[in-house]
This record gives sequence, C-alpha cells and structure tokens, in this order.
Amino acid sequence: MAKIKREFLVDNQTYMQRLVDQMFSSIPHTKALGVEIVSFERNKAIGRLPYQKMFVGNVENGALHTGVLLSLIDTVAGLAVFCALPEVEEIATLDLRLDSFRPSTPEQDIYAMAECYCLTETVAFIRGSIYHHNPESQIASCVASFFRSGNRAISRGHIE
Repeated sequence: MAKIKREFLVDNQTYMQRLVDQMFSSIPHTKALGVEIVSFERNKAIGRLPYQKMFVGNVENGALHTGVLLSLIDTVAGLAVFCALPEVEEIATLDLRLDSFRPSTPEQDIYAMAECYCLTETVAFIRGSIYHHNPESQIASCVASFFRSGNRAISRGHIE
C-alpha cells in the first residue's frame, strides 16, 4: 500500500514563523514569562525560558516554580502539535502530566522539547522533556494530549 505524502504547516517556514510570532504575542502568560522558541521542525519544537529570579518557587534552593515549568512545556507542546498539522486549526490541552526528577538549577535557562508522536482525527499526543543545556539530563518529562477542533481529513496513526 502506497503512503500518501502530506503537507505540514511547518514546511512553510515563513508562515510558521508568523504563526509563532502571533501565538506568542497573543498569549499573555507566555509573553510575560519570556518564552522563546529555539527551533521547530516537523512534529517537534524546542523552547527556552531565560532564568528570572522572580519565577523561583523554592527560595531555599532557587529552583523555578513548577507552574512556570508547566506553562513552558504546555506552550512548546502546543507548538509541536502545529508542527504536525497540515493547516491551522484550534487546539486545546486535554491532559498534561509532568514528572519531576530534580529541581532546576538557579541562574540557568530552562529548555523544553516536545514531539507530537501520534495524531488522530480528534487528538494529538505529545511527549516532551525539560532540561537545562543537556537534553540527556532531564529535570522533568511530560506526556500530554491536545484536542483538535478542525481538519478531519488526516488519517489516524503515527506521524511519518
């Protein structure tokens, strides 16, 4: 059986950059946090949160507040969904689980990587991680699902 090659939003880098710029300027908490996009490609996105002392959640060890980490990975995971879609449609976080392995290190930027590994007609599935500069040394891992509101023409299954 021949595979159908499908187009992705991310194939048009200029359009995707405009989408990212618009997305980040219109989401107040993302803008307030200072989340930056490092890269995006098919099914995957990486974001960075510059360290800011005002986001510390534990004054004893200087670790960032878990809510800040959740906001970062949720934003990057949503972008990963857009990187897996053929056209823009509304999405919403259905579920997001964050497993924390260790506290963040003070004065270091935080990175989040998210990959959309499965796309159905109604749900996008994400896995991701939060780390400092080395993706192999995770601070936390994430699994999430996003509701898809639009395009029902995409076939079920894993993303190629």
